[in-house]
This record gives sequence, structure tokens and C-alpha cells, in this order.
Amino acid sequence: MQLGLSVSDSDVSSFTPLVVLELADDTKAEAITWLLNRIRDKQKIGGAELLVDQLLFPAQDGQKSNPNVFVVGSTLQRLLKGAEDVGLFKEFQDGIMRGFTYANRESFKDFYGDGEGFLSDAECQYIIKHELDTLRAKNEEHVPGYPKVKLYPGKSVVRRLQSKGVLVQYFPLHNKEDLKRLSFSWYKKIKLSFQPLDDIRHYFGEGLALYFGFLEYFTFALVPMALIGIPYYLFDWEDYDKYVLFAVFNLVWSTVFLEVWKRCSATFAYGWGTLSRKKAFEEPRAGFHGALGFNPITGREEPVYPSSKRQLRIYLVSVPFVLLCLYLSFYVMMVYFDMENWAISVYNENPNFGTGILLFVPSIIYAVVIEIMNLLYRYAAEFLTNWGEPEILLFSLLITVFFFFFFLQFNFVNCFASLFYIAFVMQDMVLLRQSLATLLITSQILNQVMEAFLPYWLQRRRNKKVHKRMRRVMGDKELPLLEQVQLETEMNTYLGTFDDYLEQFLLFGYVSLFSCVYPLAAVLVVLNNITEVYSDAFKMCHVFKRPFSEPAANIGVWQLAFETMSIIAVVTNCALIGLSSQVKAYFPESETQMILIVVAIEHVLLAFKFILAFVIPDVPKDIQVKLAKLEFDSLEALKKRVTSLLQCHMILQ
Repeated sequence: MQLGLSVSDSDVSSFTPLVVLELADDTKAEAITWLLNRIRDKQKIGGAELLVDQLLFPAQDGQKSNPNVFVVGSTLQRLLKGAEDVGLFKEFQDGIMRGFTYANRESFKDFYGDGEGFLSDAECQYIIKHELDTLRAKNEEHVPGYPKVKLYPGKSVVRRLQSKGVLVQYFPLHNKEDLKRLSFSWYKKIKLSFQPLDDIRHYFGEGLALYFGFLEYFTFALVPMALIGIPYYLFDWEDYDKYVLFAVFNLVWSTVFLEVWKRCSATFAYGWGTLSRKKAFEEPRAGFHGALGFNPITGREEPVYPSSKRQLRIYLVSVPFVLLCLYLSFYVMMVYFDMENWAISVYNENPNFGTGILLFVPSIIYAVVIEIMNLLYRYAAEFLTNWGEPEILLFSLLITVFFFFFFLQFNFVNCFASLFYIAFVMQDMVLLRQSLATLLITSQILNQVMEAFLPYWLQRRRNKKVHKRMRRVMGDKELPLLEQVQLETEMNTYLGTFDDYLEQFLLFGYVSLFSCVYPLAAVLVVLNNITEVYSDAFKMCHVFKRPFSEPAANIGVWQLAFETMSIIAVVTNCALIGLSSQVKAYFPESETQMILIVVAIEHVLLAFKFILAFVIPDVPKDIQVKLAKLEFDSLEALKKRVTSLLQCHMILQ
């Protein structure tokens, strides 16, 4: 990507635009002037020192276009200095990843000349976002032209404008040439090969690249399970007693799978410079406002919210709402069982092809209802998080994690409660296999339609309308930047990797929880994930706005969620083994003894699981050595600096 003072194709801007910033069309002129000046001002006087130009769209269909759309860019020197401000890590000449500094820029590998191409697309746009987000209020009491929009000294201007609707959106622009190359190497050719994760990381950032790396790793890790599951399905389908060995293999596999992934993610993160990178301090929510108080973390005055009111919101509203949702999940599950019993009774009265198909209808309807309820729970969890999320960072993190796990509980109950009921209350293994297969296949089809195909179809219709309007107004005159910005402004916003990880989490549950009953689950998940790679790649390139890079060193709290699921899988599979007639035959007179032995085996497997997790190091040895060397060099540099300061002090005395 060409940076600096190059001219765009349409001469609309005197620099290469990287980020689009859209204000409300009725924004006051004094507010616009004030914001643009703050963006252009030098850093030493509190500005962002970025380049910004206005885009003027022609009127379309007799309607005036929004005049308050701007493109933001930067000089290469400013981006390099910004790379130091955000704490980017780059490979040094000695092969070790070190924090980038502008003063030592020529000592870093791949830095040639003035540094053109040294920073990736995603890094450049991330730096601009950081500079915009950290544009802080100075002595202004309110936004010019908006007396009611108060400003607090030291707080983010951009976030405040966004919370009040003055700033509609800001997002990174796609680079059409780079996107074309990435699309060709990523998904346009059907091939059995690894994804171009480094290219994905350069274009979309580490967070998305890490998700696609996990998706690829999960898919390949499932291949042994799938290969073993196929013969079990073909030859021992009616005798699930013989799946004991398959269940034990599954338990060992789930532990090794997660522990080896930690090593893989550490390797990715180190090579991408995020393993040692410190996460920036997160600001309070943009929409939060209240009386000024003292923040013990930042040492500054900022809006605070009384702890008593926060607790009342959580325990009197949020927790009862969560319990209500869980009750609804169980109620819907019981309705499903009534439908299932009705379908079975109809089939028993008149067994034929039509009534045989009817047996699958309740499971299909239930799977669709599950997906709808999961979607509603997602919106509810986001609302409760934003509503109940306080202003202090520590509590904010705790509340966010709290609702994250409650949302997982919603999905877990929705997707798996009926299967647990069939397995351990009804003890109907034939119905369990049928329900598991129907839920798995139906949810996969719905996810593919809702995540990729439907959004693409809607976006394609919007693109055609925008293209026709622009051509009708401008005729044959080419304005590629204006048209691109117009198209991307109307694209849907990508909400992050939460839903993508959630889908893989549920698929992992289907595979690990009931493997000894339905060994084909791994085969279906492998097929789903192969199509998921292509559909997710397609939607990121053509359906959604380009997201800002999110630096990530691992998959975060999802690692804990997957590990929790694997522990539940140990208990579930051991219980299923204990229910088998083959095991019960060994203890014809003492059911208590059988239960004690099954519990003992479960504890042994859990102990083995934790020992295995302890034995397999999370970070490969070579990376541990490099990290230790980096820490040693940092301490040595600090010692030299302290010694130099002491010598200067002695000379002055």
C-alpha cells in the first residue's frame, strides 16, 4: 500500500485515504471545524497530527447526500512514530521480536529506505484509530455548537461524539488491489491447503487471523476423530457398547487438542508481535456519563456510578432476567418432547414413508427455534452488558466476563439440555442419535445461510442500487474513491469474532459430549468447517465493512470455555459408558459398586487430563528462550540507563 502524499485515482484527496469518518448530516459547522482542527493539530498541542479531507458526494435521486463524510490518512513518518506509541513489536536484526522505536527503526528487519511497506495495512489503520480514539478533551466544557454535550478533561473526544450521535461511524477502507490478491489466494480457488494466515493478518489484523488459524487447526485436528468414527458408524451402529474405546480416545483427544493449540497460538502470536505486547488501558464506555469522581486506577477525575445502584441493577434485573431465560429454554425443551412423543405415536399407528419423515420434523423445528432463541439471547446479553457495565476497568471486565459466561450458559442449555434429558432421563440412545444428528445438521445449514448467503444477497442488492445511482448522476466520469466509500458506508458492520467462536464452541460440544453415541459428529463438523472457511472468508472480503485490527495473543476467554466443555465431556462420556448394558452386565447385583467404579474412572481420566495439560508446555521452548532473552536485554538496558543517570547526578553535584 502506498502511503504519504500520493494522489488518489479521482483527485478527491491529496493523500491515500485509510479511514472513513462520517458525521451526522445535520452536524453544526462549528463542531465540524473544531473536530477537523483537533485531528490536524500537532501532537505537542494535543492534536492527532493526521491528514483529513472532505468527500463531496453528488445529489442522488433529488436527495442531498451527506456532506459530512471525510477520509483520514497520515504521512509515513507519523505512522512510524504512531507504531511506537501503540507498542508494536517487530522483528529485530537478531531475529527477536522487539518493541518498535522510531529512533532505532533502521535496526529492524525489513526496514528499508524511508520504511515504505514496513507497516501492514491493518497496522496503519489501527494506528490511525488509536490516534483518533486518544484525541482527548482539553479545556473545553462542551462540544462547540452542542452546549448539552459535556466534555471531561482527558477523556476521548471521538468516543463522546459517537455516544451522542454526532459521529455516525468511522471504519477502515478496503484496499481493492490487496483485497483482490488476498481473495484469490484465500477462497477463490478450491484447494486442500493451509490458509494464507500471514496475508490475512496483514490485511485484517491479528484477531481475525488467529480465529482463522483456530478454525483451520480445529478442522485438521478433527480428521483423526472422523476417520475413526466412520468405521464405527458403518459396522457397529446398533451396538453403542462398543464405543467405549472411541469415547476414551475422544477424551484424550480433546485435552491434547486444546494444549497443542496453546502452543500453536503462542507461535502465531510471537511471529506477529503480540505475545509480549501490553494491551492498552481501556477507556470507560463512551456512552457513560455522570457526576465527576476520583478513579483510583487512572488517578483522574471522571464520571462515576454509585456501587449500590450497580449492584441493584445486577441482582434485581440482570440475574432474574437470566433465570427467566433459562426457564424459557427448559419450557421450549419440554414442548419439543411433547412434539416428539406425538410424532412417534403417529408413526406407530401408521408406519409409512410420510410418517417416517414426520419423526424428524420436531427435531428440525426445535433446532430452528434454538437458533432464534440464541440470537435473541445475544441481543439481550449485549443490552445487559452495556446497561450494567460500570465505569471502572476492573469491574467492567468482571461484569463483561460474567455476562459472557451467562450467555454461554444460555446457548449450552438451548443446544444440549434436550440431549442430556434424552441420554440420562429417558435413556433412549436411538432418539439421542437422531436428535443429535438433526440438531447438528440443521444448525450448520442455518448458520451458513444466516452468516454468509443472506447478508451477501442483501449487500449485493444495495451495491447495485448505489452503482446505478452514482452512474446516473456522474455519467461516464470515473470516481472510484467516491463510489467505493459510498458502497462501504452502507455495508453491514462486522461485530467481531464472538459469534464465529461461539459456533465452533457448540460444534466442539456436539463432538465431545456424545461421541460414543454418534461417532459421525466429527465427520459432519469437518465438512461444515471446510465450507465455513470459504464462507467466512467471503463474508469478510465482500459482505462486511473492513474491521479495524484487534491485536490478540490468544483466543482469550474462549480457551477457558473450551477447556470447561472438555471437562464436562469427561463426565458425560463416563456416565454414558456406565449406562451401557455391557458395563451393567459386569455388576448384575450391585449397581452402587458400578457407580463407584465409573466415578473412580472419571476421576482418573480427569487427573490424567490435568497431568497432560501440565506436562505439555503452553509456549514452545525456542520461543521461551527468545522471550527470556528479550527480558534480559530489557533489564540490562534499564541498568545502563540507571547507571548513566547516577553518573550525571554525581557530575552535577
